[in-house]
Amino acid sequence: MALKIELLRGFAAVARSGNLSDAAGILGRTPSAVSMMLKQLETHLGEPLFETDRKNRLTALGAFVLEQAERELQQYDTMVKAIEGYAKATHGHVRIATVPSVAGTVMPLVFSRHISDFEHVDIELRDMDSISVLHELSRERIDIGIATLGQNSSGLHSQHLLSDAFGVICTRNHPLAQQRGKIDWDMLRDERLIANSLSAGINAEPSRILHDKALLKAQNLTSIMAMVRAEIGVTILPEMAARAANAPELVFCQLADSRATRQIHLLRKTDTALSPAARLLEKHILTCAAELTEGGLS
Repeated sequence: MALKIELLRGFAAVARSGNLSDAAGILGRTPSAVSMMLKQLETHLGEPLFETDRKNRLTALGAFVLEQAERELQQYDTMVKAIEGYAKATHGHVRIATVPSVAGTVMPLVFSRHISDFEHVDIELRDMDSISVLHELSRERIDIGIATLGQNSSGLHSQHLLSDAFGVICTRNHPLAQQRGKIDWDMLRDERLIANSLSAGINAEPSRILHDKALLKAQNLTSIMAMVRAEIGVTILPEMAARAANAPELVFCQLADSRATRQIHLLRKTDTALSPAARLLEKHILTCAAELTEGGLS
């Protein structure tokens, strides 16, 4: 018959305690049940494991079996703990890529509230643009993606995370900052626009005309904000991107055009099941994003 781990655990308990009664208490079994386990093990091996019936002196075989059993029991218990931890989302590895604005707003809220849920989980967080997020998902280099959907989104499961309205970013002393209400495209006709890849994606004809005339283009958020701060021009960014930039000396003025909104989705491969830890992280992301949206991003 196969040598069962329970028999080794029972023998090790007796060998450590030196008697059946104490071993039975450790194992939560009766002394007679522990005695039966020892007999089964000795029958399987064909040799006695103890010198006497008092169970306080090991034979040479008993000493060898105890040495091997303790090593195997430790490895077995470690394996069981790892399996159970993975199943309960307390162990594992989660790779997530997100657009920078979510990385700077939603994710800090998620981890500040729920980091204790992931004490033994290896979490890799990267921020990148939406195209790169979709690319990494298609190559299965990440488990969870947070981005705007594009043409290369086939084979992905998407769940709407939040809507992010675009607005004009300018200095506090800029005339646009003194306007009451939202900004119309006509108000930007004579402004020097610092274009960027996010604002270029707004699906509205006035926006395309404005971007076609723009002589300044920048991709890095730090560079964009620095130019606005220097009063070189104004830029158009989603509210979360402006918030993540943490520039209190600048003002976010929302655009009036309802088309000037980007939709951010929580993404994963359709044919790939998430680990328990990844599912738990996904749940926390959805909850925190909903709270931010309900509470207002400004």
